[in-house]
Amino acid sequence: MRYAIKFACLVLLLICMAGPASRCALAQSGTPARPPSATPAASGKSKPTAPGAQTPAPAPLDLNVRASESAIDASIPDDPAVNAAIAPYTAKVRELDAPIGKLVGGLKKDGMGGGSLGNFVADALRNRAEARLGKPVLLAVLNSSGMRKNQIPEGVISTSDIYELLPFENALVTLDFTGEQLRRFLDVIVEKRDAQAGAQIIYRNNKELKKNEIVSVKLRSASGAEMEIDPKATYTIVTIDYLVKRGGDYQILQQAKNVVPLSLTMRDAVLDYVKTETAAGRSVRAMLDGRFRYDKSAPTPETEDEQP
Repeated sequence: MRYAIKFACLVLLLICMAGPASRCALAQSGTPARPPSATPAASGKSKPTAPGAQTPAPAPLDLNVRASESAIDASIPDDPAVNAAIAPYTAKVRELDAPIGKLVGGLKKDGMGGGSLGNFVADALRNRAEARLGKPVLLAVLNSSGMRKNQIPEGVISTSDIYELLPFENALVTLDFTGEQLRRFLDVIVEKRDAQAGAQIIYRNNKELKKNEIVSVKLRSASGAEMEIDPKATYTIVTIDYLVKRGGDYQILQQAKNVVPLSLTMRDAVLDYVKTETAAGRSVRAMLDGRFRYDKSAPTPETEDEQP
C-alpha cells in the first residue's frame, strides 16, 4: 500500500519554528508574522521597549513553500534508529499474533445475549471462576456491549483476537444474591440483551413496554441439570466490577452481599480458558445452545431462537 505525505502540512510548522508562539497565532489567523521588537530611537538606533509599553508590530516574514507528494514504499531504506526504537514493541506484537487455540465454528456477536460470541465469553468466565474458587458458580454475566469485536472466524485463535474482543481492564468479582434479587437481575439481563452462562431463559417481547421480558427461568448447572430459583436461597454468581460500580440499570448489583474480587481480568480469564482447552487437547466450541429461547406463543421473532 502506498501512502502520500503532503508537505504543504509543514507550512504552519515552519512558521511556528521561525519565532515565538505569537507567530503561530498570527500565522493561523492569516495575519503576517513579524520579528520581535525594538523601538526605533530618534538617533536611528534601536532601544529596548520599556516595560508595559506596547510592542511594535514586527516586520513581515516572507516564506517560499512548495507543496509536493512523496510515496512511502520499499524504495525508502529503513532508519536504524527507528527500528531500534520499535524493536521491543515488535516482539510484543509477534507474541500477540501467536496462536493459542483452535476454534471450531465461527463466533458471532448477534442477537440476544451477544449470540455465540457472548456464549463463549460467558462460558469462559464461569469456567475460570469455578477453577479459581474451587466450587461451582451458578451464573456468569457480562454486558454484551463490552465485547468490541463482532466475530471471530473459524480456525486459529490468537492472543490478539481476545485483546481486540475485550480491550478493557474489567475484573471478575463474585457476589451473593438472594433468589428474589437474582430473579430481578435476570430481568435486567434480558432487557439489556446481555450475555450469561448458567440460566435457561424463555422470554418474549412486550410491545406495550417496548422491551424484552422473562416468561420463565431456571438455573442450569455445568452438567445440564436444571433447578428452580428459590426466592429465599442464596446464590453465588460471577460478573465484572464495571457492572457492580456502574449503577443505573444494574443498580440491583449494589444490593449484593460478599462481593469478592478474583484478581483476574475478564480478558485474562478468556485467554486462560482457551489455553486450558488447548492444553487438554480440545478445540474451542461455542454455539447457540438454547440458553435464551423466544416464547413460541408470542409473535414470531425477527430471527430464530436467541434473537430479537
